[in-house]
Amino acid sequence: MSSSRKDLQSTSTAGEVDAFLKQVAAAPKRKPEGECGRLIFAMDATASREPSWDRAASIQASMFQETRDLGGLDVQLVHYRGFQELYHSPWCSSADTLLPRMTAVRCAAGLTQIGRVLDHAVAEAKRKHVNALVFVGDCVEEPLDGLAGRAGRLGLLGVPAFVFQEGRDPVAERALKEIARLSRGAWCPFDTSSPGALKELLSAVAVYAAGGRKALADFGKRRGGAVLRLTQQMNKA
Repeated sequence: MSSSRKDLQSTSTAGEVDAFLKQVAAAPKRKPEGECGRLIFAMDATASREPSWDRAASIQASMFQETRDLGGLDVQLVHYRGFQELYHSPWCSSADTLLPRMTAVRCAAGLTQIGRVLDHAVAEAKRKHVNALVFVGDCVEEPLDGLAGRAGRLGLLGVPAFVFQEGRDPVAERALKEIARLSRGAWCPFDTSSPGALKELLSAVAVYAAGGRKALADFGKRRGGAVLRLTQQMNKA
């Protein structure tokens, strides 16, 4: 697979994870020395994702834990639900401040609002640089052309979108892969039976946002598995 590709073509889970992590390492990163990394953590809170929400809330705490020694990480929670409801938190520098905001969210039926999430990320990045956008969702109910244009603007601003798709809906997969590709980020599927894998992948993105390629390599040595295989690929590049 060409290293310039930002979608994942392998059908095996191991191959998808390896490709995703390699793309994390290749993504643009611009963080002034002495500043915390800044990551927008955006989630679909429509009714279909209610079973997954609490699990994601516990997973996000690991992102802070893994980046404490790298200068820290500021995270902003963004979620949509119901009829045109889009919320964003203040920037939070610890799990203690972000976790109560996540656990207070109640999922509600409604259409996806990914375009508004991308617009918000663009606006935040124009105010102060954002190192990465993470999006977790399972479906797309918006025109692809509009999403593609917004994702391209994120790419120009140096904000890669790391997209985690729950399930394998083919319509969503096509759109989410394009968002990742055009923003110079990466796409990876997951399912609710493998929360540990999602935790590792989210932690890898957070470590990269906070500390860059070297920090990700050190993280791989500690954790092994797919993250270690990523660092070995980087060393051969």
